[in-house]
Amino acid sequence: MVRHNESYHIPVLLTKAVNGMNISPNGIYVDATFGGGGHSREILSHLDGNGRLLGFDQDEDAEQNIVNDPRFIFVRSNFRYLRNFLRYYHIEQVDGILADLGVSSHHFDDSERGFSFRFDGALDMRMNKRAGATAADVVNNYNEEQLADLFYLYGELKQARKLANDLVKARHRQPITTIAELLEVVKPLFGREREKKELAKVFQALRIEVNHEMNALREMLLAATNALRPGGRLVVITYHSLEDRMVKNLIKTGNVEGNAEKDFYGNLTTPYRAVNNRVIVPDETEIIRNPRSRSAKLRIAEKKPL
Repeated sequence: MVRHNESYHIPVLLTKAVNGMNISPNGIYVDATFGGGGHSREILSHLDGNGRLLGFDQDEDAEQNIVNDPRFIFVRSNFRYLRNFLRYYHIEQVDGILADLGVSSHHFDDSERGFSFRFDGALDMRMNKRAGATAADVVNNYNEEQLADLFYLYGELKQARKLANDLVKARHRQPITTIAELLEVVKPLFGREREKKELAKVFQALRIEVNHEMNALREMLLAATNALRPGGRLVVITYHSLEDRMVKNLIKTGNVEGNAEKDFYGNLTTPYRAVNNRVIVPDETEIIRNPRSRSAKLRIAEKKPL
């Protein structure tokens, strides 16, 4: 097991995920969520001199972890553009794609990024700091119905409507631009015994909206299906039910919506075969070492022959 720059991010399910890729030493692989580079370094350790690995990450901070290896290409971009960059590098098909959809420890621990309620700072939450609306823009500019929908859909919060209503009232008094100002509004809605869990859901919902994570994941999964060669592996680590449902649907039906199509004989027509019929989760040892892995789920699928 390779360990590198764990202060940035401790790789989740490292060995099981990389082993699930069934790596051929001379194959071409993609780490769609490079981050601290832990998964990438483990993949590279399985490749010979002819193997290649592309690592995607839209966050400029990830560039400090670039692997100095001639077999490695770093792509500073969102993984939703997977297909475009494969074409740019004249790669028609790949042998495996890995995506760890979790937010890195680095982001939670950087007070300037606004991902965590443990620190005060600007309400930002952008993975790509160069572009796009911030969490403050969402909180202050979305109407009440839009806010309620995103907290319900992306945070699965029962108090979504009350939360949206309180935020709209509060921003009429003054704009909500910092984490402390947001917490002042939302904390009274939650009992002390569940406060941290509920606040995590609020921040998760805002982060997903700011970074368009569901649309990006949908586009990446469809691009991955086209990019994988027959026998290639798709390996995805998810952390909440929305992500996991999309990946599970894709493997089962061939589309993220879960719309099943059957052939003449009544068999589901899907380009994938599930490698692990039961979802893989971290064991207690990993959870103790890395508490953020507690909600992780690993799914592995193989592209069927044409």
